Amino acid sequence: MAVHPIDYRYGSEEMRYIWDEENKLQRLLDVEAALARAHAKLGNIPEESARVISEKANTKWVKPERVKEIEAEIHHDIMAVVKALSEVCGEHGKYVHLGATSNDIIDTANALLIKETLELIEHYLKELRDVLMTLAEEHKYTVCIGRTHGQHAVPTTYGMKFALWLDEVQRHLERIEELKKRVLVGKMRGAVGTSASFGGKALEIERLIMENLGLKPALITNQLVPRDLYAELMAFLALVASTLDKIGLEIRNLQRTEILEVSEPFEEKQVGSSTMPHKRNPIRTEKVCGLARVLYSNVIPALLNNPLWHERDLTNSSVERIILPESFVLLDEMLRVTIKVLKGLEFFPENIERNLYLTRNLIMAEPLMLKLAERGMGRQEAHELVRQLAMKAFEEDRDFLEIVMKSEEVRKYLSEDDLDSLRPESYIGMAGRIVDLVLGKAGSD
Repeated sequence: MAVHPIDYRYGSEEMRYIWDEENKLQRLLDVEAALARAHAKLGNIPEESARVISEKANTKWVKPERVKEIEAEIHHDIMAVVKALSEVCGEHGKYVHLGATSNDIIDTANALLIKETLELIEHYLKELRDVLMTLAEEHKYTVCIGRTHGQHAVPTTYGMKFALWLDEVQRHLERIEELKKRVLVGKMRGAVGTSASFGGKALEIERLIMENLGLKPALITNQLVPRDLYAELMAFLALVASTLDKIGLEIRNLQRTEILEVSEPFEEKQVGSSTMPHKRNPIRTEKVCGLARVLYSNVIPALLNNPLWHERDLTNSSVERIILPESFVLLDEMLRVTIKVLKGLEFFPENIERNLYLTRNLIMAEPLMLKLAERGMGRQEAHELVRQLAMKAFEEDRDFLEIVMKSEEVRKYLSEDDLDSLRPESYIGMAGRIVDLVLGKAGSD
């Protein structure tokens, strides 16, 4: 039976397949085959041997079960792969793994897996971008209350909310391009990175291998590709997770019973609670926010994997077997769920308007203060006057503008028409234009 939820509960089949045991084995075999072809091209081994090794470097021939049998005897995973491949290659097996050390194969295979994974993550990020573009355009002028410290502040728009997330996603797409330049590197440098085991043609062998696999060679390594690169990768995944966490948290808050401006989609036969039949819980965004915590926590071991003893030790290995597939599969789940939620997001316009006016125009305190300053009252004097009027309205549970209308100090500066113009819908500044700027940038990339 499966133990970890990424095996049966989280992530798409496509993402789980990338990190599946058999696919990982195939990538190790791909690197061994590329090594043999490079040796043959430079005349180090017979071309026929390279052809046979390449043909047999496939899980059709090298079975995961056989690799496990060998590993159980020798307690070395990569040497088990080498022996299993050598077995099926017959006399040509003597050329398998020539000059290489384990991490030449592991790190280069990891780069292939990461490359596949980042392509899928990028696909989801682009889909998320497109959904947010649509929402930002559709709700550019959907005026709602803005909140700071959990308190009503001044009006904003739903277009602004979506555009803010859109801009963040757009930066992730820019980051992923930069990340690929640094992270998609392999190595074929031997035991401590000097390439001594490959002789005078070492760098050419490595160049041919990486060219064949669609990777770049790392500039310098010891026995490992430098793990600051993996730490950067994990930090990127956590940063994407933080954006999804931010989106999920906002939707969860806005779905509160007493707010209920928007809601996750709720399916016809969906059950909200085992005991309370009326419940419509935000379970999808709660899952997104919960899984983000795992992504954040995986950054720490990735950072700890960078400092190792001398030219290498093995303390990073067991950690990476866990945090790489776990983080990618969980982020896959988070992205897909967030996209589904946003595509089906339900709006409650009557509640949006109700909450906009919930404080009975107290949110018009700032524009009133600014209008008084514009008409000649000192800014600090205006602030104190408006503050006192706002506190009075709150304490007496009266409409703020009703009290303002009766203020002799205010009426010295402002007419009834001035006060009538103080409406939440008219105090959104350049929100529409700002949303257009974000849409323009996202649409041009």
